[in-house]
Amino acid sequence: MKAWRVHENGEPREAMRLDEVPDPQPGPGEVLLRVRAANVNFPDAMLCRGHYQIRPPLPFTPGVELCGEVAALGEGVSLDIGSRVITPAALPAGAFAELAVVPAAGVLPAPEALDDAEAAALHIGYQTAVFGLHRRAALRPGETLLVHAAAGGVGSAAIQIGKATGATVIGVVGGPEKAKAARELGADLVVDRHSEDFVAAVKEATGGRGADVVFDPVGGDAYTKSTKCIAFEGRIVIVGFTSGTIPAPALNHALVKNYSILGLHWGLYNTHDPAAVRECHDTLTRLAAEGLVKPLVSERVPLAGAADAVQRVADGLTTGRVVIIP
Repeated sequence: MKAWRVHENGEPREAMRLDEVPDPQPGPGEVLLRVRAANVNFPDAMLCRGHYQIRPPLPFTPGVELCGEVAALGEGVSLDIGSRVITPAALPAGAFAELAVVPAAGVLPAPEALDDAEAAALHIGYQTAVFGLHRRAALRPGETLLVHAAAGGVGSAAIQIGKATGATVIGVVGGPEKAKAARELGADLVVDRHSEDFVAAVKEATGGRGADVVFDPVGGDAYTKSTKCIAFEGRIVIVGFTSGTIPAPALNHALVKNYSILGLHWGLYNTHDPAAVRECHDTLTRLAAEGLVKPLVSERVPLAGAADAVQRVADGLTTGRVVIIP
């Protein structure tokens, strides 16, 4: 089969190489999937660079989530051959390949309301939004939610989950094209950080109160400025650092303004509370059937274009989700 592999760490466009490798075979408790679609995530670029919290041995295949068709079963696994499923990939054998072997325990039915590319983009980003907004921040109907990188993969998910919760959503984006996408996703107010001050916009929109919840996958200046427009008893959810800068919170500021700083590493729930992950999937499947969530897939790229796609996501040049179709 064909599979992209990283032999030396570096920028995705240079580090990823399309190789011909033996077809994998499932072991006990594993499933062989024919990859129908693989979503590109920012961590794929970090994996290529060797900067992610997980550092798989070289060479490895990037791609952390997929929609696939069950092709073969390992010992002890009961699934229907040919069924359509979604799952995290099992590094070092990731999703940017024609076939992938994954643990059966993480396999979930693909929502019927979504096509392959949309289903591939549902799992990690939308679960991150649900766990971040519901479990960590306890977002309530009527509250104001501020979403950074609102037209990106996880930010676009946060807009839809926020609206489905009954919150007023303010999205921060970079550029008019991304602003248009955020509005189409349902954001009540969109702020282009290239030409507007989102701190002033949030204060004006909330009558000076500020945002009750901030969803921040960016870090850096986005985090620092968010502390200037967080409401009394507000909650800032730290999802990632796509800016490349990890901020150092001023805890005295959190004390005097009475807000909370919450970390979210969604992958830990697969170990600590897998039942909650499956429950979240059931919720997302229902919301997809009701038309309340639908991943914004802006590009469907053939397998040969995967390295370039990962590079463009890394460089912040994409809107919504880019999905690889082998």
